[in-house]
Order: sequence, then C-alpha cells, then structure tokens
Amino acid sequence: MRDFKIDFNKAFFKVIIAYIAIFVVGVVMACIWGVDLDINFKGGTKISYSYTGDIDDAKVKETIDSKIDASYTFSKSTALAGDTKTFEIALVGKDALTAEKQEELTKALTDAFKDNKIAIYNSNSVSPTMAGTFFVKSLVAVVITALGVVIYVGIRFKKIGGISAALTALVALVFDVLITFFVCVIFRLQIDSNYIAVVLTMLGYSLNDTIVIYDRVRENNRLYPENEIGDTVNLSINQTLIRNIVTSVTTFLAVMTIVVVSEMFGLQSLRTFAIPMAFGLISGGISSLCISGPLWVIWKRRKAKKA
Repeated sequence: MRDFKIDFNKAFFKVIIAYIAIFVVGVVMACIWGVDLDINFKGGTKISYSYTGDIDDAKVKETIDSKIDASYTFSKSTALAGDTKTFEIALVGKDALTAEKQEELTKALTDAFKDNKIAIYNSNSVSPTMAGTFFVKSLVAVVITALGVVIYVGIRFKKIGGISAALTALVALVFDVLITFFVCVIFRLQIDSNYIAVVLTMLGYSLNDTIVIYDRVRENNRLYPENEIGDTVNLSINQTLIRNIVTSVTTFLAVMTIVVVSEMFGLQSLRTFAIPMAFGLISGGISSLCISGPLWVIWKRRKAKKA
C-alpha cells in the first residue's frame, strides 16, 4: 500500500474558502433566479398527458391558455421503457386545479389533437396547506437524522472525545447538504421529494467515510499515544485515503450513469435526484477528508490550550 503523507490539516482553510465561494455563487443565483420548488413544497397541480405522433408545442400551449388563466410550465419527455411520449403541465405555488377544470382541459386537448390519442398519464394536486405540512415533516426527518448522527458517533467514539467528534462530523455533513442545495439552484433543478432523499442519503454516505477515519484515529491513539492529535488525525486520514477514494469513485460512476440516462431521455424525476447526488458524493468525499478531521483537530487543540 502506498504511504501517503498529505497534510490535510493545512488543506482545511483552503477547502473552506472553496466551499464558501460556491455558497456565495449559489446565494447570488438564488437571489436572481429564485429557488424552484416542487408542488409538494409550494402546492399546485401537475398533469401529464400521453400522446402519439408529433404535436405542435405552440398549439398545445394555445389550447392550455384557453382553459387555464394562471402561469404554468410546459415540458415534454419520452418514457425510458417503450415509446410513450408525454408532456407535463405544472402549476406550482397555485391553488390546485379542481377536477372539473382538469376535465375541461383534457377535453380541450383531445378535441384539438384527435389524431394524437391524448390521454391523462398522471395527475397530482397538492394544496398549499398540505405542501407546508410536507415541508415541516421533511425538515423534522432531516433534524432527527442529524441528531441520530451526533448520538451514534458520540457513543461509538467516546474514548476519543465522542461529542466533539460527532459535532465536527455534523458540520461536514451540513456543508454537503448545502452543496446539494446550491447545485439545484445553479443547475435550475426543481427541489422536490427527491431532494429530501438526496439529503438523507448524503447524511448516511458522508458519515460512513468519516467513521472510517475516526475508527483509525481511535486505533492510532492506542498504537501511538505519544503523537500530537494533529499528527494522529493526519496519519489516520492518509491511511484510509485509498479506501475512501475507491468507495467514492465507484459510487460516483454509478450515479453518473443515472445522470447520463436522465439527460438522454429527458427524465426530470431522475435528474433532480442524480445531479445533486453526484455533486454531493464529491463533497462528501472532500468534507470527510478535509473538514471533519481537521476541524476536530482545531477543536481539540483549543480545548487543550484552555486547559
């Protein structure tokens, strides 16, 4: 095995600056473009229609405008399996379309495009009240998971200062979550229920890399008790470097396959999961190596200095 001697403690501040730069860009873009939220978070209606042949987008929108007064988004896609073509109408942040309105819209479309066999493929309506409830439940799920992380790491690594290790690991996880959020903003991806799945997945995945490092720190503390904490952490990160890189790269390649497929077939539901997940994996690998351990070293050094 190659003996790496990278000083990750010195890389800490450079990595933090890089993260802050990304966050600043994301905040600026969010202020300019806003954050694109799904109906699950803002309320509204999404209706998908299947069709055959080719249809004129302008004529479809003209037909929709005749039945819907509110602003909406229009998108087309092809199903991954088979040749099913669909187009979607989404009214986000609006009151849900009533069943009567949806029936009127469907009738107008089928009458205007009789040769295209238009039929409802999927329909979903969420009231603003339900959207608010879903948002709160999603936040609760993330907070509970984060608390679980602190408790688990605090108990498992009690011998090396469990709570401090848990809190610094949590800071690294927060950076990963923010990266996935700003990726959605920068790439103009809609934040939907897939994003919550990405966040919860990242909390577990990034933590796994950090735990591997902490486990090696605990072992090296026993083997080299005379070492300063910074040297022990640095040694531990270098010893687990290959393992963490291999794990991250293999998972990243799998997720990138999903990204490619989603881009080829215009699958919005896959894009909103795969793209932030891919960047989250990169961030998770970096934060485990350059944030959680080095930040913990700073914490322990300051605590020792005060003592």
